[in-house]
Amino acid sequence: MKHIFIGDLHGEDFWKEINVRKYEKLVFVGDYADHKTYSDFKLFKNLQDLIRFKLRHPDKVILILGNHEVFYKYFPQFQCSDTRPTMQKDLTRLLNRHKDCFQVAYQRGNYIVTHAGITNAWYADFARFPFLEKMKQEYPTLADQLNKVDQGSERYLLHTAGHARYGYGKGGITWADKSETSTDMLAGYHQIVGHTVVPEIETIRNGDASVTYINVAKHNGTFYELDI
Repeated sequence: MKHIFIGDLHGEDFWKEINVRKYEKLVFVGDYADHKTYSDFKLFKNLQDLIRFKLRHPDKVILILGNHEVFYKYFPQFQCSDTRPTMQKDLTRLLNRHKDCFQVAYQRGNYIVTHAGITNAWYADFARFPFLEKMKQEYPTLADQLNKVDQGSERYLLHTAGHARYGYGKGGITWADKSETSTDMLAGYHQIVGHTVVPEIETIRNGDASVTYINVAKHNGTFYELDI
């Protein structure tokens, strides 16, 4: 299945250049708003267009929640820097109105996509919670489990910022820094993530695991493509 993965947008509309017919899945890794200079109108319209795109291609387009969307969607439960107070009410309303368009994880085989990535240390803590064992019977894949947890009161487990991002403990799936995922990537999985800015698309491997970072600082028309 031919996939194309699109890094953090932050209001950019370069995704509209993609030829949809070429791919079976278009996976966006999150952070759709909160550009430093774009107007509120431009940011809001771009996210509206992206949601309409998802609604036109519901099975083909995957929209992953980033830490910025988590801030707005669940406001005021989570904190995030460089957000737009002037847009909070509108974005909170928009994201919740179209909550079924978004998810925190996508998986195909042992390839998994989250906004920031998964470390062994974070997953070890997450897996200790008793509710997860029961959940695994109904939701067999890791992505299914993460998406289910995000729908309930335990979602705080997913959206923690670690020391590298001025938080406490270990970075969760929307906050983990490259310094965490590159040195402690989840064993047995090939991850595709955004969040940490990189100069170019980069893959780091360790045994049976890898992480590909696709949040390129200056978009030059290059997307990450993979047949899986």
